[in-house]
Amino acid sequence: MNNVLVVFNYNAGRKQAIIYKKKLHKFLLKGGYNFKFVSIDEFMTNDFEEFDTIIAVGGDGTVNKVAQRVAFTDKTLAIIPSGTANLLAAKLGIPTNLKKALKIIHNGNIKRIDALTINDKQCVLRCGLGYDSDIICKTPQSLKNRFGYLAYFIAGIIFALRLTPKTYEITGNGKTKTIKATCIIVSNASNMYRNIISLSNNSKVNDGYFDVFILKAKNPITFFYEFLRIILGIRRNNLRAKYFKAKSLTIKNSWTSCHIDGEKTKLKSDIEINIIPQAIKVFSK
Repeated sequence: MNNVLVVFNYNAGRKQAIIYKKKLHKFLLKGGYNFKFVSIDEFMTNDFEEFDTIIAVGGDGTVNKVAQRVAFTDKTLAIIPSGTANLLAAKLGIPTNLKKALKIIHNGNIKRIDALTINDKQCVLRCGLGYDSDIICKTPQSLKNRFGYLAYFIAGIIFALRLTPKTYEITGNGKTKTIKATCIIVSNASNMYRNIISLSNNSKVNDGYFDVFILKAKNPITFFYEFLRIILGIRRNNLRAKYFKAKSLTIKNSWTSCHIDGEKTKLKSDIEINIIPQAIKVFSK
């Protein structure tokens, strides 16, 4: 870690990145690093080949954009979580406390993690269709600014009261099935609500597999019953939910909205999802 580029999303979370800027400047000066600060927009439109370490200051959407350009290179991703969810940071053991997050970078523990490709897009966290997409894409920014991560929980309850099942044809692990589901989540990291809930019994970001969760609950009562089972760690295949791991997956699709690492995306063709093992170098606990 010699040449450091710090990428800010100044609108993430409650604009916490702005508060962090002075302390990050002090940390990098004290460490004797060569460094530069840029916005996420500047990072996406310019070449920064001379930097060996990229620090992403923002939420999961920011981290995903930075990770796309770090993947398959010798550059190392560092995360200063300052978004609403910060799920990848939580999975890697990176706290939201700035001082503790900087200590992880200072300690220099680096691991390689997997990534996903979803058609022509890369993803480090998860892709969600149906109910999961509604929560991520339709929760108002004003609600997130006011309540932080709790806003997703509030939105989750509201959207659970108006579940809309859709029919999907899914091919994975050599089998093709037609199902009616209210939610499909394909995740490299299955944690939700920080690390309080997991949609997998053994989710790892470096095992060469992704986790698939299919929710088939048809009404709020069966939804909340299955949600309670997930909270209690009772994650078993049943009439309301299905769990499995895969390396590739195809979902028949003509036009669907989803989210990819928290960013709303419209997919116009069949959805092809693949795992890319050990794609990204990242600082972790």
